[in-house]
Amino acid sequence: MSTGLGSRLAAARAEALVGRERERAVIDAAVAGSDGAPVVVYLHGPGGIGKSTLLRHAARQAERAGRPVVHLDVRFLDAEPRRFEEAAALACVQPGTVLLLDSFEHCRPLEPWLRDTFLLRLADDALVVIAGRGAPDPEWSLDPGWSPLFCELAVRPLDPAESSALLASRGVAPAQRSRLTAFAGGSPLALSLAATVSAGSPATGAPWEPTGDVLTTLVERLVGDVPGPAHRRALEVVAQAYVTRESLLRAVLGGEDTAELFAWLRQLPYVEATAEGLHPHDAVRATLEADLRWRDPARYDDVRVRVSAAALEAVRAASDGDALLRVAEWMFLFRDQTGVDELYDWRAHPHVEDSTLSPADVPEVLRMAAEAEGPESARIAEHWLRRRPGGFRVYRYAGSARPVAFMAVLRMEEPDPEDLAADPVVAALWAHVADTAPLGPGEHLAIRRFAVQPAWHQQPSPVMDLISRRTIADEMRARGRAVTATVFEDAGRWGAYLAAARLAEVAAVDVGGRRQHVFGRDWRREPVERWVELRARAAAPVASAPAGRPPGDDGDVLAGAAFEAAVLEALSTWHAPREFATNPLLGSPLVPADSADPVADLRAALSAALDALPSDPAGVRAHEALTTTFISASRTHKAAARRLGVPYGTYRRHLALGRERLVAELRRRIGAPRS
Repeated sequence: MSTGLGSRLAAARAEALVGRERERAVIDAAVAGSDGAPVVVYLHGPGGIGKSTLLRHAARQAERAGRPVVHLDVRFLDAEPRRFEEAAALACVQPGTVLLLDSFEHCRPLEPWLRDTFLLRLADDALVVIAGRGAPDPEWSLDPGWSPLFCELAVRPLDPAESSALLASRGVAPAQRSRLTAFAGGSPLALSLAATVSAGSPATGAPWEPTGDVLTTLVERLVGDVPGPAHRRALEVVAQAYVTRESLLRAVLGGEDTAELFAWLRQLPYVEATAEGLHPHDAVRATLEADLRWRDPARYDDVRVRVSAAALEAVRAASDGDALLRVAEWMFLFRDQTGVDELYDWRAHPHVEDSTLSPADVPEVLRMAAEAEGPESARIAEHWLRRRPGGFRVYRYAGSARPVAFMAVLRMEEPDPEDLAADPVVAALWAHVADTAPLGPGEHLAIRRFAVQPAWHQQPSPVMDLISRRTIADEMRARGRAVTATVFEDAGRWGAYLAAARLAEVAAVDVGGRRQHVFGRDWRREPVERWVELRARAAAPVASAPAGRPPGDDGDVLAGAAFEAAVLEALSTWHAPREFATNPLLGSPLVPADSADPVADLRAALSAALDALPSDPAGVRAHEALTTTFISASRTHKAAARRLGVPYGTYRRHLALGRERLVAELRRRIGAPRS
């Protein structure tokens, strides 16, 4: 038995090959010359998906069968027929030769010549295995001569079990595998790199974050060369958005030639074109997103905000039925937010249907209200079914006419004595509005009064996902809405989620012996457009806050990253008085409890902390970066760098130091612990 280096390498590679049963079966049959086996096998898929590994498997099987092997990396042939013929000459004279062509995407202009000219010269019983990123020319299958001799194999990502097996073969401990698998998206290359750099690291359970060197390698291998800056920006959009349509690309990129860019994206081997739009391979998405976040955090935030704003417009432009899908696409941006992902699943739920209320549904709605919340709640639901039947939605499992849940969003322009007497929750909300900010002409409030699912009441479920989606769609599409409220019994479960969505508890009422918590938001203080922007910017959402605390409560705003986010929000809204007046820091010790003008006092506290920064040369530069960017209101970060007369990279370092020092100084002034 040979123990040479080549044999040892081949054996190790063979042991590391996991999955790919279908591809290996086709290759093995072709190498064995089985009846009906193809003469040309065409493997295609994105970079790093394992095509070269399968070619090595083909070579190993051919050598075991005693067949000559010619293995060509066509990147080095410059797509010249003469050089190709010279390199592959043995296949034309030696019967049974197995010709392996790797990186065929670099030789695509030769494909018609290869099919119609060169392959006809092959020696008897020759076999050709091609591997490239792009799909083969359809002519292979359309030609009645080639069709029975040709087999196309799209190489797909590894499934979770196969990914785990690959990591196991690389010596990764079981406790570490799930976090690496979540990042790699079934890409063998990403899994192998993750296994290499994570060796010996603790298993924290957090998503694996690749290093800069790993990201550079992944971008080069998974994505390859990008024609220009506009194409790079298009990829940044594809990485952030759940699905990319040409309209979204146009909304985010503005003046770019989006039709050309969309066509380019569509033909990329790691982008799948579906009926919905374009989806990148999971590993490519994760790599591009992590790479941009690492290279240019400001640009990452900007793309995220633009995608979020475009999603808002898509929801507004959608039909009633499609609006829920557009909301789900928007929620994809927050799929990894702590506290959100445990309660809300952004994915589609085709087995549950959202529909309008019909008269035949009313008895079942009342029964569900009584079962889930008691007879008093059923009595109130009956009142609103009579007064506002159009506000009710019912939920059924596909193929069934029987409702399994219902919700109701009630729109009201002014308090009605009959409604106030019938429903103490609505009465409490109207009292809160009257005490804080009464409605003006043309304004209305809306309350999601019911979200009822018996036996699974207000627990995370596909039905609750759809109810939330319907509520958000209503928020995004409403005009003239001043106040929004939603009602939950389980404030402990949902409080953090609602705080991340910037809803504060405004009332709590007993209904039939059950405590109902009302969470509200005043859209006049924070318009929908601003809300969508802030949700997108929230790199660390307020998810670990105590349940039920409003965003302005100091117990919340001083917690971890929420304090830093509030400071940065105050700086970014310095010249937007309406937005600045909603900052969570107004409820912190930075503002005296008896302040006559909290906004002015908060500005003074921030200004004093800024002025305290220049204690050394680094502090001077940090102070200049902050004041030039936010207080002097430079239009862009690059414009601020030009005003300061420093390279953009240097400016970013000064700005990051300024943010860090400002947050530390403010924490010192209020005696808050560092996160």
